[in-house]
Amino acid sequence: MPKVTEAHREQRRNQILDGARRAFATYGYDGATVAELERATGLSRGAIFSYFPSKWELFYALASADQERVGRLWLEEGFESVVRATGAERPEWVGVYFEIMRMLRTDSTVRERWAQRNPELHIQVAEHLAQCQRDGVYRDDLTVEEIGQFLGIVLDGLTVHLAAGFPVDVDGTIELVRTALSPK
Repeated sequence: MPKVTEAHREQRRNQILDGARRAFATYGYDGATVAELERATGLSRGAIFSYFPSKWELFYALASADQERVGRLWLEEGFESVVRATGAERPEWVGVYFEIMRMLRTDSTVRERWAQRNPELHIQVAEHLAQCQRDGVYRDDLTVEEIGQFLGIVLDGLTVHLAAGFPVDVDGTIELVRTALSPK
């Protein structure tokens, strides 16, 4: 059997992830059957599932990668960049997140795993918020947890609005967040 290079494995993994993203965005989690995943990736189920042991693991890999990307963006460029990036997402893909929210609400195993997906990044974001507060970017009459929860709610609301297909005033949202959190 010929050896497959790591570069080839990474390229194939990305091919699967890109195709699966299209299938999940089009059909949702439940509607993205194995046949739809095969069509979207151009690969057989054997090839797909040699990289991901199940449809759930494939979906989880996409959602986790997106959460990692958003967390890194937040740390590197700030919350406003996250709002801008979220506002630019395709509504079809954003809608897929409702499915993970349903799974988080109804399946304690999924919720537990989701909560543990990247504890280091969670800590880094919390430290970043605390530093912003110390630097006077955020008001000091709120806890870091309250600020984080508020910003999370803003992102969740933005996501709901986008997934429903409504236009979003990104600049207006950013200005409202600045006003709400800036020191008095």
